[in-house]
Amino acid sequence: MESKPDSSLPAEQNAPAREGADRQRPRVLSVVMRNNVWPWKAAAWLGWAAFFVCFFGWMFLLSARSEYYDNSKGIQEKFHSGNERAADKVAIIEISGAIMDGEGYVKDQIDRVRADKSVKAVVLRIDSPGGGVSASDYLYYQLKNLREERDLPMVVSMGGMAASGGYYVAMAAKRLTEYGTIFAEPTTTTGSIGVIIPHYDLTGLMSEYHVADDSIVSGPHKQMLSPTRVMSPEDRAILQTYVDSAFSRFKDVIKDGRPYFKQNPEKLDALATGQIYTAGQAEQNGLVDEIGYFDQALEQALKIGRLDRDQVRVIRYSKPMSVSQLVGLAQQPRSQFDLKTLLDMSSPRAYYLATSLPSLASSRPPRD
Repeated sequence: MESKPDSSLPAEQNAPAREGADRQRPRVLSVVMRNNVWPWKAAAWLGWAAFFVCFFGWMFLLSARSEYYDNSKGIQEKFHSGNERAADKVAIIEISGAIMDGEGYVKDQIDRVRADKSVKAVVLRIDSPGGGVSASDYLYYQLKNLREERDLPMVVSMGGMAASGGYYVAMAAKRLTEYGTIFAEPTTTTGSIGVIIPHYDLTGLMSEYHVADDSIVSGPHKQMLSPTRVMSPEDRAILQTYVDSAFSRFKDVIKDGRPYFKQNPEKLDALATGQIYTAGQAEQNGLVDEIGYFDQALEQALKIGRLDRDQVRVIRYSKPMSVSQLVGLAQQPRSQFDLKTLLDMSSPRAYYLATSLPSLASSRPPRD
């Protein structure tokens, strides 16, 4: 208990009492301060500890799945169905979206199958409106070579659309005498056998706003597809020759993949008008073999390869996406798309495509 000075005593007699009180006060204050500071220090230490635990935990999770975010190894094999421990495999090669690049994701899948000797059959899963003439022809060539080099059973499963260039690449799965090789789902859109070089004439709009094309060119045909000038008859004849050549190639590929049309070319000529067909119409006209889903196409591949469903592992492939790519997709400038669209509109590029707007088409490798 703190002693209090007695006011009735002289000052010198009260001095000891004051000194005692002074010695006791700091102790009380010290205890109070320590009691106030300790909770804050404890909270700070706990906060830092939680931060480091979360940080290192997050790093561990990323490292555990780093192979997904690392695309340096290309595509990855994924289990689809069947016997996960089986040695023999049936590979699914997916062709999805517009076919604009012959050296892209589809080619990676083909190379992976070509190098994997345990793959005994292939199912082509096609969901595509087509694409560039060169890209479609290159993928057809690669798939055909894969089938012939490895003597692999190859069956096509058409998704929502397998038209134009999508139908073109399906011809790599050549029709066999005793087995059909092309399956279309009941709602599949196919056909669109033909070639297009898009051209847009903006001269009327430019005239309305008093704008003229004053380009300096090296020759009279340098601006054949320019939307800022009227196409001349000479330019149109040049481009028509190019289209006819690509169209002839398309029909030759169909005749090779569907021998019926080699024997009856007039039937193919009647179908190759650019018209799209339903699955039923395509089956009736010999463009596809059967109406069925992926499972039926898989069963056909197993039957052709004399494989037991319980003794094979069905696999597919996926392409990992890096974190930088994810960020890049979100930050892609709109101007890049606009420039590409403008260049496509003015470039003499032909398409096996079921649309006249190739610049709006896109390819999309599957992601997990």
